[in-house]
Amino acid sequence: DVLPVPNGEHCMHEFVASARQLKEERGITAMDIAKRLLDYGFHAPTVYFPLVVAEAMMMEPTETESLETLDAFVDALLTIAGEDPDFLHEAPHTTPIRRPDEVSAARNPILCWNGCE
Repeated sequence: DVLPVPNGEHCMHEFVASARQLKEERGITAMDIAKRLLDYGFHAPTVYFPLVVAEAMMMEPTETESLETLDAFVDALLTIAGEDPDFLHEAPHTTPIRRPDEVSAARNPILCWNGCE
């Protein structure tokens, strides 16, 4: 109920959850949750896709993930949902780069193979 799955009950290898309720009630966005998951050692989910789901987060665990890992992921999501929104807005806290300007990075990418400074 913390992150409802708006499109049916049957999931294959991926599913989309919505952080809309958390955003409306506590100001916690899908991006906040995704960035905070990095602090827990999990790969961030795809956020804001598909566009038809408000505050969408696409979770795609691989088939090789253990039940223990999946349970730890769920525990992390539940913990994050209860954390201080201001703390979440600054996540991640344990990575060398915190929150890059993703819009500028997408519009003006710096791509190089060798010799980048």
